[in-house]
Amino acid sequence: MSEQIKKATRESYGEALAELGDKYENLIVLDADLAAATKTGIFKKKFPERFFDCGIAESNMMGVAAGLAATGKIVFASTFAMFAAGRAFEQVRNSIGYPHIPVKIGATHAGISVGEDGATHQCNEDIALMRTIPGMTIINPADDVEAKAAVEAAIKHDGPVYMRFGRLAVPVFNDSETYKFELGKGITIKDGTDVTIIATGLMVSEAIEAEKILSESGISARIINIHTIKPLDKELIIKAAKETGVIVTVEEHSVIGGLGSAIAEAVTECCPVPVIKIGVNDVFGHSGPAPELLKEFGLSKENIVEKAKYALTLK
Repeated sequence: MSEQIKKATRESYGEALAELGDKYENLIVLDADLAAATKTGIFKKKFPERFFDCGIAESNMMGVAAGLAATGKIVFASTFAMFAAGRAFEQVRNSIGYPHIPVKIGATHAGISVGEDGATHQCNEDIALMRTIPGMTIINPADDVEAKAAVEAAIKHDGPVYMRFGRLAVPVFNDSETYKFELGKGITIKDGTDVTIIATGLMVSEAIEAEKILSESGISARIINIHTIKPLDKELIIKAAKETGVIVTVEEHSVIGGLGSAIAEAVTECCPVPVIKIGVNDVFGHSGPAPELLKEFGLSKENIVEKAKYALTLK
């Protein structure tokens, strides 16, 4: 059996921009002195005349992006999630969100998996922040194939988009030949009847592995990939809630305001079932190797299995 390919979604982002630059001649990319890390440097090398380094001035970059997009350009503004969603929040809200200008924000290095960069750069709050902006679409792809598809979907979407990419190389489980990305639609990876595990981003591959372990114990787990956190696929989630009676959510983000909160809000409106949230539990991260940190914070297949078994006791 061949070894599974792993790739960081930030790499996929940079490659997708470079590929799509040929197709969309009015595509412009902005960065804030981090092109080598966000991988927009791949686009810069191919299209230097359409790349602009705004320096370490992320808030200004968002204003520049809004202005360019208002003239009809397809604009991607890229930096780390901590700065895109955190430092530049007011500009994203007022210059992009409020006038509903279709700027595409490519935020890399999100979550605990930033690793050695430590708590100041481990943004676990970005999804929560972006969810509060009216009209903002939020995409958190799970692997290389999904990330590349998401970039073009963002271009085609008439409105602002926040895309979340990671630093850590993660398993590529989707097939590029058959995969179809549909904005606002979740994907049922594995059907099940006992418990539903809903994951996003790099936690989807962990959920897939957890299902295999649960299956060995005779537990039938439904695995759902929610790549678009806003707008949320409420229809798919409510269907799962009704059919399995309990939900476990898994995200590399704070348990406050992210995927888990969005799922809980959706089911309590019409189909209240227990929702167990796995994520960063209202604490800051710290420096360390990403794989070790993910295990420390419970973002692992082992903890998903444990929480899924606990969830079954609540039915």
